[in-house]
Amino acid sequence: MNRSRPIQRERIWPRVKPFLTVFDPVLGSILLALVVFALITQYSAAFDFEGRFLDHSRNLLIAFGVMWVTANLKPQFLMRIAVPLYVTGVLLLIAVELFGDISKGAQRWLNLGFIRIQPSEIMKISMPLMLAWFFQQRENVSGWREFAVASIILAIPGILILKQPDLGTALLVLGSGFFVIFFAGLSWKILAWLTALFLASLPVFWTLMHDYQRQRVLTLLDPTQDPLGKGFHIIQSTVAVGSGGFSGKGFLQGTQTHLEFIPERTTDFIFAVLAEEFGLLGCLVLLTLYTCLIVRGLVIAGNAPTLFSRLMAGAMALIFFTYAFVNIGMVSGILPVVGVPLPLMSYGGTAMVTLGMGAGILMSIQNTKKLVQT
Repeated sequence: MNRSRPIQRERIWPRVKPFLTVFDPVLGSILLALVVFALITQYSAAFDFEGRFLDHSRNLLIAFGVMWVTANLKPQFLMRIAVPLYVTGVLLLIAVELFGDISKGAQRWLNLGFIRIQPSEIMKISMPLMLAWFFQQRENVSGWREFAVASIILAIPGILILKQPDLGTALLVLGSGFFVIFFAGLSWKILAWLTALFLASLPVFWTLMHDYQRQRVLTLLDPTQDPLGKGFHIIQSTVAVGSGGFSGKGFLQGTQTHLEFIPERTTDFIFAVLAEEFGLLGCLVLLTLYTCLIVRGLVIAGNAPTLFSRLMAGAMALIFFTYAFVNIGMVSGILPVVGVPLPLMSYGGTAMVTLGMGAGILMSIQNTKKLVQT
């Protein structure tokens, strides 16, 4: 009896080991450091919000659970679900346009009776999946027709999300798809032409923007024109960022934070809390961690065994960059406020799950690369 137990354990461990060793040590260490930083900052930001810190901790656990599940999926499985997931997402976006719930002037939610969902969130992952699948099917053919079709695939959900309107999510979805197209071989010459075309069409975009979107741009240019109204968010966040100085005011000592001058301090403007209490040093630590995360993702992309894996890994890495760049930019007053959370730091479950899936995809690709080498 005693001898059979070690033998049984030896037989079980080889079966369990692949599911427990899917985490990339480097990427996992970076994410763990970000989580520690996030919990410290969120504790201070949510000090006066009963239960919010615990909810944020729960969301982080859920995100890591989603990451573990996704990391155990094979890239081949992700390829198989790319088209159905994209088509489902587009159909749900059309359903939102036709039957969606309207809240605060926006039509973004779909009530299915037993659950209320935001289909645009699905597109943050299904868009790069779909485009990576598309270019994988045409690996040896990458002419202008392929890029034109890819642009149409990208534009359909992008337009539907912009009509809701949801500029922040549309920016993230379009960005994730564009990164795939760029990594697929989009030439710099075409990119320069597209940039010139975009700049030339800005007056047209201005006329198509909603009133509140135009107001956000005008407020960005001069927040003092309405300091107690539209400009309040930017003014208070930039005051908090600047008042932190080099080393910050100290943990739980932020006056802008705890006197409730910073709006949405647990969500979109949590970077202002970090900057006020931990100063430039804290900001540099956070930016270094994000940089390491993005670089690790790009390294995984560069070593990926297939075109699909390379495109997906590259897109996932730059999705983290887009989240961080847009959020820090809007809190610092260099970009309009568009409601993009700071990765792992901001309170909120939906974005956390999306980022958990993104990190899981990176680990799945890295794990597959190791199996191929073996």
